[in-house]
Amino acid sequence: MLSRKMHKAAAHAQDLFDRQGIRLTLGGEPTFVPKNPTGTEWTHAAVGPTKLTYAWKVAAHIRSSRLPGAAVFFCPGKLYPGEVNPRWAIRLAANRDGTPLFQTPAPSRKRPPWNEFAAELKRALGFSAAWLELSDPRNPKAKVLAMPLDQRDGTWKSGAWRLAKKHCRLLDTEGPAGLRLPLNFFPEKLPRRTLSIEHSEEKTALFFPPLRQDAFLELLALVESAARTVGLSELELQGYLPADEAGRWTVVGLTADPGVLEINLPACHSWEEYAAWTESLTACCEKAGLRSWKEPPHDHPEGTGGGNHLLWGGADLEHNPFFARPAWLAAILRFWQHHPSLGYLFTGCYVGASSQAPRPDESARDLHDLEMAYALLESLPPGDHRGLINETLRHMQIDVTGNGHRSEICFDKFWDPSRPAGALGLIEFRAIESLPRADWMSAVALLWTCLAAHLLTARPGQRLKPFGPRLRDEFFLPQRLWNDLQGILGILQNHGFSLDEKIFHDIWNWRFPKLLSWKRGPHVLTVRKALEGWPLLSETPLEGGTTSRFVDTSMHRMEFHANEDFARDHILFVAGRTVALREVGADVFLAGLRYRRTRLYPSLHPGIPVHLPLELTIADRRTGQSTATFTLTEGSCVFHKAGRPETPMKPSDRSPCRGDRKNSLTNDLRLD
Repeated sequence: MLSRKMHKAAAHAQDLFDRQGIRLTLGGEPTFVPKNPTGTEWTHAAVGPTKLTYAWKVAAHIRSSRLPGAAVFFCPGKLYPGEVNPRWAIRLAANRDGTPLFQTPAPSRKRPPWNEFAAELKRALGFSAAWLELSDPRNPKAKVLAMPLDQRDGTWKSGAWRLAKKHCRLLDTEGPAGLRLPLNFFPEKLPRRTLSIEHSEEKTALFFPPLRQDAFLELLALVESAARTVGLSELELQGYLPADEAGRWTVVGLTADPGVLEINLPACHSWEEYAAWTESLTACCEKAGLRSWKEPPHDHPEGTGGGNHLLWGGADLEHNPFFARPAWLAAILRFWQHHPSLGYLFTGCYVGASSQAPRPDESARDLHDLEMAYALLESLPPGDHRGLINETLRHMQIDVTGNGHRSEICFDKFWDPSRPAGALGLIEFRAIESLPRADWMSAVALLWTCLAAHLLTARPGQRLKPFGPRLRDEFFLPQRLWNDLQGILGILQNHGFSLDEKIFHDIWNWRFPKLLSWKRGPHVLTVRKALEGWPLLSETPLEGGTTSRFVDTSMHRMEFHANEDFARDHILFVAGRTVALREVGADVFLAGLRYRRTRLYPSLHPGIPVHLPLELTIADRRTGQSTATFTLTEGSCVFHKAGRPETPMKPSDRSPCRGDRKNSLTNDLRLD
């Protein structure tokens, strides 16, 4: 439950937007996994045997609790390179005014013959064309009917589709019948769209061809009437859901994504609406046996790995808040570059240049080029600059390979009319992952919203910061990220946005779990899991003659955080080597440590062994005697022994741990 303070901050942001005439929408893509995930569909594959079943369950809960009267469609999704078939998607469309869009009759005791429904629908369409019957090589018992269908000038058109018997069969591939029709034998003079019915022991499904919204709505009403007339209650709607040209629908999508079930929120016109949707979707998923986090074996709980990207846009393209405000957009980009916590604290365990959401200054882009790009946006006169904004930023907000979708702040849906979904006026923040609580996810969205409102009237941003190696050396460490976020919350506090610091500290604690908490008198040491940047490897041949580029996940990182008393009176040993703690603030001493956790094929430096289990020893600086020893294993730090060993620990026993450059905060156990 979010505090009253948070809702007050949201109201202040909305007031600033209203005064500037800005209608900012929020979208989201939270991801979910089963409580006990099994199979490749919940690790790296997009589809599998159970994901669709979960999706139907979630869709049913959404329809009953949030979108009564919605039409639920099984739709063809995106076709990705290297995949044989399009991924599926389930989309729910509901009227915004609350009236039902589609209702099926109450279940009857007797299941009506499916062919009665087919005959009634043909009669309702008002023409004499016949259904063409097709066989299904994948399911010989199934019955499939198809009919050419289109609407011209408000009138439905059809015609006879005559095929030789040997061609009256579906393609032998996966998917619904509507995607497997033998359209290569389609007569030229017939309407180019096809309506189909598929009946089997499991279901009766109707596949809609691509139609404009008005024609689609008319056909949907005819389908509802035909189903009611014959008493067909178990009808699965399939096919193409048109674009909401009239702006009358609320649409929610459930899509198959690698390792997760992704849910696409509708465009929310306020943060309050976004928070309500996040809460209700999380509840629906929990009822269906899904959750927004996972618990790997031998490790701490973490996000789903699929993200929870946040999207900014406008109510429509004519009211997009960014097209005529390039200076505001530049202020946002500068602020995000100044604050690494916005790109690292709320994302997954994998960050850096080859991750799914790298910062622009990590992607082999000279800071000078970024500076020129943002300065140009700040200099533009009043007017609609959507094309120039896109052309200026789309070559900057990319990853190291030039992929415009993999970026901390992504513009591939902003304004590129040459791409099917590239002109939506959307800005996507990809460095945000699903969290185990709905109020946590809403709190992150509120932080983003308040920053957008604050930066509307903020003074021109300072020049970009040349972080260089400090990004991975310092800001992969939890304490440095928390200090940075505290600074952001302080800036917002000074401008009337009083956010609840505790909820963000709870998120930080969850993101960076404690491996060890040691206290003896005034001496305090805390060891936390930290971030790591995993490198992209060269192409590796795969079975079947293809290649893949793997990411080397063998390295992990931890942070040692001590107070002044500990740093003064104790020495820290890891694997027999001293770890130097550096003072970075009042009573704050830090050190990072990179260590090799696995050695899977392929990986960098395959000759270097795994460092686990790691022995951590706390020794008295004056006597060298051991005070406590712990063993770090898979994701946990276990008390091993305490007392005074016969041989005192000495700094000269082995070379000290060191970093890759002078004065590094982070040490690397691979370096002697």
